[in-house]
Parts: sequence; C-alpha cells; structure tokens
Amino acid sequence: MDNAKTVNYSRTTITELMIPSYANFGGKIHGGILLSLMDKVAYVCAAKHSGTYVVTVSVDNVEFKQPVEVGELVSLHASVNYVGNSSLIVGIKVVAENIKTASVKHTNTSYFTMVAKDDNGKLTAVPPLILESDEDIRRFLEALKRKEIKSSYKELLHDAKTCMQIDENLHLLDAERCIIKREKDMQSEWV
Repeated sequence: MDNAKTVNYSRTTITELMIPSYANFGGKIHGGILLSLMDKVAYVCAAKHSGTYVVTVSVDNVEFKQPVEVGELVSLHASVNYVGNSSLIVGIKVVAENIKTASVKHTNTSYFTMVAKDDNGKLTAVPPLILESDEDIRRFLEALKRKEIKSSYKELLHDAKTCMQIDENLHLLDAERCIIKREKDMQSEWV
C-alpha cells in the first residue's frame, strides 16, 4: 500500500472558453464537444492517479441538464471516486460560467470508467485510493452501488433481449409512435 494516493493527488480541473465553432445548429455548445472535454479530463485524472496510460471503458449518466452558451467558460472538475484492480471511476462535474453576468450553472455530472494499461497494452494494477474525508468515502460507496446497479441492469437487459418474442409483444407498440412495415407483413397484403 506504499504507492496509495489520495483523491486530492489526482484531482483535476480543465477550463475552456466556448467558442462559436463549438456551437450546434441551435446556437448552443454541441454535446459532443462537452463529451470530448469530459473524456480528456477523465484521462488526465486517471492517468495521474495510475501513473500509466489509461483508456475509457464506459461513460455513465450523461444527461445535459442545462445548455452551454457560446462565450461561457466551462470548467470540468474531475476526481477519482473509486479504484478496482486495474479500473478507476472518475467523477466529473461540469460547470458553465457566464463571465459578463457572473452566473454559474451546473450543466451535468458524469462518471467515466477507465482502465490502466502497461507499455505492452496489458491491464495493470492501479494504486489504492486513500479516502481522507466523508465526501471521499461517500463517493467511493456510491461508485460501488452504481457498479452493482449497472451489473444488474446489464443482466436484466440481456435477459430481456434474449427472451423477447416479437409477435407476443407487439401490443406494447400500440401507443408508441412507430409504424411496422415488415417484409413478411407486406407479402401477406399482396397475396
């Protein structure tokens, strides 16, 4: 445990000005730009903690609560919330600030799962995480709970996909905004 590191050791903030070329057709900052910045700050934070190259495995809870405007400063605050053997979960809080009005808004929070790789591209162990505050402990415990829920969700979704009988479940689409035009249905109309 000699190489254990605190949450504060790798805590990272990246701040970037939102320029017009980042805007979508609606004039707001494109979500893909924000995702790219989140991936960047997750990499920096996880690589600093692990001391190795890291790659993104998954992204959880990307929900844009408020739009980001051109001209705002976006700050992405990242910290390692959890470590496994070779994996790390980095929590990222995104905040947009209008420097003219001094208004600040929390636009989203996301969780990036990263894994550490050695020079040969093989998984490698990461240092343990030293939890120094109740906040650090809460975030670690929440990450454990999210992992548990995510695992249950994957299992439920897999079971639903493998057991889904289309014809037996067509009634579920009655109130949905879709039109079914399967080739086999169209052939029966022509016969």
